[in-house]
Amino acid sequence: MGNCNSIVSTTIEEPKDGHENVVFFQDKESLRDTGKPRLCSLYSRRGKKGPNQDAAILYQGYGTDDMVFYGVFDGHGRNGHIVSKLVRNRLPLLVLAQKNALNGHNYEDRKAGFGDELVSNKRLHQWKDACINAFKVMDKELKLHENLDSFFSGSTAVTIIQQGEDLIIANLGDSRAILGTISDKGLMAVQLTTDQKPSLPMEAERIRASNGRIFALKDEPHVQRVWLPDINLPGLAMARSFGDCQLKDYGVIAIPEISCHRITANDQFLVLATDGVWDVLSNKQVAAIVWLAENEEEAAQSVVNAAVAAWATRFPNSKVDDCTVLCCFLQERRQHPVIMKRRAEQYVF
Repeated sequence: MGNCNSIVSTTIEEPKDGHENVVFFQDKESLRDTGKPRLCSLYSRRGKKGPNQDAAILYQGYGTDDMVFYGVFDGHGRNGHIVSKLVRNRLPLLVLAQKNALNGHNYEDRKAGFGDELVSNKRLHQWKDACINAFKVMDKELKLHENLDSFFSGSTAVTIIQQGEDLIIANLGDSRAILGTISDKGLMAVQLTTDQKPSLPMEAERIRASNGRIFALKDEPHVQRVWLPDINLPGLAMARSFGDCQLKDYGVIAIPEISCHRITANDQFLVLATDGVWDVLSNKQVAAIVWLAENEEEAAQSVVNAAVAAWATRFPNSKVDDCTVLCCFLQERRQHPVIMKRRAEQYVF
């Protein structure tokens, strides 16, 4: 069963209505000043492997009126459902605290960008350092948590901070973010993050240099996993994560990859989702589903429904994974009426 939730508060807390996996946090002052929330939707659906270990948050009015924090988290291991929600509730506040602490620091105002676009790098460097510091603190807090065993449990995190027209993307693990943008050929899906799998040469080199082992199981030859040096545990399917304390001495790290993007008039929407979606749907397919959704509020649920159907078709003998999606539209879809009328296969490539 899928669930969604919205709250207005001054702190991020667990919802009391049972819809604990996704949270829309709207700062009261931001709502008053902006007049209306952004065109966003969140949806999470439990798979068939146990409790829903995914979590997501949309935090509007994050620090200032023009800022938004988007985050999707995918837990794993026995206590993964606890870890993902702890990270969701704590990480946004840690990043903001670290950013505020860096405001007085002297950064060179160099130039850097995403692709061919250049943005002021002074603010980017502050956010980059804030994210890296906050992720480290978050991982340490999990390790020191008195009532949580995170030795073989952990969570991914894919987050985007939007400040005006700038996006700061921080990724840890194998959840993913994409951007739907318009080109001369139609709608294009741009992947904003890299799935940090043990099969990636850079990740594998670090893990093996730390005496971690990487190999796939016989019944899953396509899935490379991380193992302890002398015992076949735990078999982690990603190279970076929160938690997973037993693997932190063997090359698994909690340092995110940071990138940035300056929003243009052609950029239409963002999608953040857990691997339950990306394992069965391509970036192009997800972009098409979002663009063709009946309305913005149903976009996330439409992607989740399509992913669940794809699991049944592609892996009929496998247990469906948890699927969580956060969609945010950056422009009004009516600005491109011609493309809206085209069939998905005609404009997504």
